[in-house]
Amino acid sequence: MIYFKTDEEVELLRQSSLLVGKTLAEVARMLRPGILTIDLDQVAETFIRDHGAVPGFKGYGGFPGSLCISINDEVVHGIPGKRVIKEGDIVSIDCGTILNGFYGDSAYTFGVGEILVEHAELLKRTKESLLLAVEQAVSGKRIGDIGSTVQNYVEGFGYSVVRELVGHGLGRHLHEKPEVPNYGRKGTGIKLKSGMCLAIEPMVNLGVKEISQDKDGWTIRTADGKPSAHFEHDVVVRDGKSDVLSTFEYIEEVIKKNMNLYG
Repeated sequence: MIYFKTDEEVELLRQSSLLVGKTLAEVARMLRPGILTIDLDQVAETFIRDHGAVPGFKGYGGFPGSLCISINDEVVHGIPGKRVIKEGDIVSIDCGTILNGFYGDSAYTFGVGEILVEHAELLKRTKESLLLAVEQAVSGKRIGDIGSTVQNYVEGFGYSVVRELVGHGLGRHLHEKPEVPNYGRKGTGIKLKSGMCLAIEPMVNLGVKEISQDKDGWTIRTADGKPSAHFEHDVVVRDGKSDVLSTFEYIEEVIKKNMNLYG
């Protein structure tokens, strides 16, 4: 079942989604070569709780962290721990919050220090594919319009789109209907209607689309060991123009001030 959100519920979703953006900005302030991923996770959890919310990921399905921190060839669901961030890494950070009973869920991929030009281009184009996909989240369009927009854009640069992992509905639950693939055919799939809340999240690989899962039961990585990028926005379907609930504004203010980061 798809749950359509009232205007009041949308505003609660917006508050939670904006808190995710602020949390990711707080994490970005700490992100630099030499820091441990567990230290970033602790910064996020403290910030979330200090703002009257709880981490949306911690304990979800048994996941141990407040953040998913996925580095280089890790696509998503990397577990925070004693791993050290290094110069030249690209780091996907996915964060969830629960505030006033509603989830926020957003992700951003950072370049740490000097990164390869082809990696910087992967980040830039993956984020661009998200922004283009968000424009498709309007009444009367179909789910396939979102996925085909991502797929056609990134495959035009020779990249590939992960098939096994998809975006999703969002609300009182972290994962609601409908699923939102990052691939597909225009004009296919369920029709979008005003009040649907979607987490749109392209996961784009520099190399092949195939993935594997680590023995930890969580971490997903590319089959060929090449990097992957991941960006995510929370969006409400509206008539004429989508309503983006999450924001990268706070994150990108930090990036502009931080010589250690590219995003």
